[in-house]
Amino acid sequence: MPNRPTLMLSLFGSMALLGGCALPSSQQQEPPPPVTATQFEEGIQRLESNLAARCENQSHLLSLQRMEQRTLTADVREVGSLLRGMRGDIAALDDSKGKETTKIVTECQATDDRLANKELLGRSEWIGLPNVGTYLQARVDSGADTSSLSANDITSFERDGEDWVRFKLGLDDEDSVVESVRDSWLEAPVERRVRITQASGEESRPVIELLMTLGPIRETVEFTLTDRRQLDYPVLLGRRFLMDIAIIDVAEDFLHERPEFPRSSERVDDDASKAEDETS
Repeated sequence: MPNRPTLMLSLFGSMALLGGCALPSSQQQEPPPPVTATQFEEGIQRLESNLAARCENQSHLLSLQRMEQRTLTADVREVGSLLRGMRGDIAALDDSKGKETTKIVTECQATDDRLANKELLGRSEWIGLPNVGTYLQARVDSGADTSSLSANDITSFERDGEDWVRFKLGLDDEDSVVESVRDSWLEAPVERRVRITQASGEESRPVIELLMTLGPIRETVEFTLTDRRQLDYPVLLGRRFLMDIAIIDVAEDFLHERPEFPRSSERVDDDASKAEDETS
């Protein structure tokens, strides 16, 4: 009878033979090729990129949530402040109702008194220059300090020891004017000069005084002489003219009629139609 070690050895040998018969060598699975250093590095980089993108996305979402939270907090505080203010206003309303009514009436009366002596002007108006003998269209602009008159061919000269200027009105073919004055030479003493700084450099402009009419207004006005032919109106009326005598309604145009001068009647119809077109 075989001994125990011999039986064990025979058993292991049989199992080895059976295992070899079960899977032929041609059908055995080959191990995968080893990973190269480049492939390993690329895999690590892809993993790092994916993780970084996820972290960045999470950070962005957290930032948006914080911003929304701050906005909501500010809105809640503002609403609370408004509610507290409304409560105070409602509480004070009953106590001061009679006093407030009296105050409003008083303020309205004071406002009416301040406006009683001022003429209402539109954003564009007809003006007259009696000493020149013509009418012109003017833009009324409280944003400008001084008034200006469009002029070209401005020439300085001296008369009786004083500075004078000779010029023509700077007009284009569309500007309304008494035709006999359109190309006439005009002369006036220089009251002062203003220095204008522009991108092209500094420029000294003469300032003259002319009698001007606008509706019931009849005033001597300072005009800076400058070429305004590239602008819509040959005359600009500024704050110095408006101060204490007029107020502007920017929703209106040509609230006052055009003044008339000798030899200007032949252009009345044309000028009136132009004024209507510009106001529409």
